[in-house]
Amino acid sequence: MEIRTPSELAMETVLSVQEYTILSWEAVLNIFRKPRYLADTLLQADSIGVGSLPVVVLAGLSIGAVLALQSSNTLQRFGSLSLTGQLVSLSMVRELGAVISGLMVAGRNASGIASELGTMKVTEQIDAMRALGTDPLKKLVTPRVLAATIMLFFLTIIADLVGLAGGWLVSRFALGLDSNQYWTTAWQSLEFPDVFMGLTKPLLFGFIIATVGCYYGVTAKGGTQGVGRATTQAMVSSSVMILMVDFFYTKLLMTLMHVH
Repeated sequence: MEIRTPSELAMETVLSVQEYTILSWEAVLNIFRKPRYLADTLLQADSIGVGSLPVVVLAGLSIGAVLALQSSNTLQRFGSLSLTGQLVSLSMVRELGAVISGLMVAGRNASGIASELGTMKVTEQIDAMRALGTDPLKKLVTPRVLAATIMLFFLTIIADLVGLAGGWLVSRFALGLDSNQYWTTAWQSLEFPDVFMGLTKPLLFGFIIATVGCYYGVTAKGGTQGVGRATTQAMVSSSVMILMVDFFYTKLLMTLMHVH
């Protein structure tokens, strides 16, 4: 492994951030430019959205069930077991639905995108596209960014619903709570800031997943070994960025909307 000085590492990091920012900006601008590759976007939406559905549903269901199960002891201690629906609802809609969906999709698709584009890069298919007059960013990056952003929004809604269903299953059959009471408290506890917070996060997370995956894909070098490295880096970087952005975005919205 090549040893680099701190100054070289700093320069590489700054260059990477600059290249990533330019790629992301171009991907957004290309949405409003012609030609629009609608067929490619629909293909990616199917791959990212429908392909990720089973793992997102499973994760949402288990998280909702575990939330209800783990919180029952604490709530029972204070005689507030009837608030299980409220706890599961707020936790899933505000935070966990978006984050769990984002991490699941990042694990499955950021690496997949990086692998696909990285293979195209090292086999010089991207250079061939450029030689034929096709903009690789518009053809390869923008459809993936658009598809990931839109599909993660709907995947998060599904994760929230199955999370609530998982909490209900535990509440009804393990804790013996009334179904009507569970769904009523779950529904009534939600306010506009909670829903807004929970449904704007996946738009950010989807954008991060696609742009990070595309960035590591189109900058891959070093043959198949380089593609493998890009795949791993894409998954790790997108997951870390999701967690960081989640914290700061949540803090910003809680301050602006006075959410407690």
